[in-house]
Amino acid sequence: DLYNVGTFAQIHRVTRGIEQPDHTDLTAHLIEESSAAGIHYDEEDQYKNGNPASLILQGHRRIDLLSVDKIGPPIDATVSHWERLKYKQGSDSSTDDTIRALSNEILKVIRELAKSNPLFRENIAFFPTRVDSNDPYRLADFAATLTTGSPEDLQAILEEKDAEMRLHKALVLLTKERELSKLQQEISRKVEEKMTETQRKYMLHEQLKSIKKELGMEKDDKEALITKYRKKLAEFSEELEEEVLETIESELEKLSTLEKNSSEFNVTRSYLDWLTSVPWGQSSEETFDIKEARRILDRDHYGMDEVKDTILQYIAVGKLKGSIRGKILCLVGPPGVGKTSIAESIADSLGRKFFRFSVGGLSDVSEIKGHRRTYVGAMPGKIIQCLKSTGANNPLVLIDEIDKLGAGYRGDPAAALLEVLDPSQNSSFRDHFLDVPVDISKVLFMCTANDLETIPRPLLDRMEIISLSGYDVPEKVKIAEQYLLPKAMRDNGLLMSNEDDQDSELKKNASMPDTLKVEISAIEKLVRWYCREAGVRNLNKHIEKITRKLALQIVAED
Repeated sequence: DLYNVGTFAQIHRVTRGIEQPDHTDLTAHLIEESSAAGIHYDEEDQYKNGNPASLILQGHRRIDLLSVDKIGPPIDATVSHWERLKYKQGSDSSTDDTIRALSNEILKVIRELAKSNPLFRENIAFFPTRVDSNDPYRLADFAATLTTGSPEDLQAILEEKDAEMRLHKALVLLTKERELSKLQQEISRKVEEKMTETQRKYMLHEQLKSIKKELGMEKDDKEALITKYRKKLAEFSEELEEEVLETIESELEKLSTLEKNSSEFNVTRSYLDWLTSVPWGQSSEETFDIKEARRILDRDHYGMDEVKDTILQYIAVGKLKGSIRGKILCLVGPPGVGKTSIAESIADSLGRKFFRFSVGGLSDVSEIKGHRRTYVGAMPGKIIQCLKSTGANNPLVLIDEIDKLGAGYRGDPAAALLEVLDPSQNSSFRDHFLDVPVDISKVLFMCTANDLETIPRPLLDRMEIISLSGYDVPEKVKIAEQYLLPKAMRDNGLLMSNEDDQDSELKKNASMPDTLKVEISAIEKLVRWYCREAGVRNLNKHIEKITRKLALQIVAED
């Protein structure tokens, strides 16, 4: 379809494009449009090598399409040229005023567009030399070229012969362009307001970092990290094995070459964090005072003579040799006899740090030996976590509920514990995450279990078994009188601790208030008829219930 009015134009420049797979339709379209404007092309030249061409045309005058003689391509058509339209002033004063007002308004809108949109400024620069502002026809055509109107709107201006109507239509397009430009500015302003504050803070922060770096007051994040790791490394460099030292140096060298935003940088950083957090050769000071150790053990627990004697024997050996090498004890007995609680007292008596973790129901070997670093979120196992948490390589580690270990498709934790609990192997324990030898031979391991039958035999052979039988009635009465009852009364506000030494631990043998007394016969009846299990856990619950009732009675009387 061809418009009835077109433009006669002269080819000013032809630019050949890059060879494309197929541009037949585009080339034919160019020929069709150019032919409609009265331009004839060499068909053989246009289809040479199948390359499209872009044309710059210089328009001369408008033409009317009279008839289409040949469809082509190229199209042959008969056209008639328009006479050059010139506006004569003075014929109608009212029309002159309207045209002058429209021209001034168009010039005003063009200036506003030039201020708001830099794309118009280049065209405005050539305005005085190419366009006579007193010629309404040329002014309207120039104004239309500045807009992004639809082809129909631009064609309407092209076909219009009346000067006033042509200016009016051009002004409508310019006004739409101005409103569109204002809307774009409003959107840009809102976006900039949101981004400016963030960018401003970022730029100020970066400038501050640059200034501090120039003054030597601060290093960048990567250099600060490497400096921190080397400072930690210097603290125990003499205790490190050659393999560990080479691994740390290699990782530090790799870290210095990585970008901070890369995923490998974070993996390497996490690995170095753990490597430098392990207390290589750092031991806590041990206590070899047998009298003090016995006092602590007797203060916290009644009976358990076999356990206490074993610990005192270890202390005596350590005093002779200078240190207590790692041992593996397994306390076996029914629930509630104090297996777990005595481990903390033993750590206190030895002057060692204490760490406890339960393996009841554990079925993943990675909990013991850690994950491979290739996995997302990988971290070391409980043994390495214990060393980092305590900050010493000789803590007392309590492995609770070892008789309830599970097994599944992720491995057998009992098999992983064979290396951990073997004194001949754990001097070079390798965690999957660290992948370097770690000496855990100085760690004193203690395990608790209710039933020996469920512990794998190879694991059981590596432990020294200490059986804890249940308490009889006289022992329970003594435990309740000396430990459970004073503790329950303190917990429920019936007995105050020593105010002169508030930071010290509560004395287990604190005297009872004169106004409150619990007869020994009452405790005996409670033990004999209500708490006949092997341990004292149920007895402790009944005593706490009694003290809560006493507290309620005292408050109710007040």
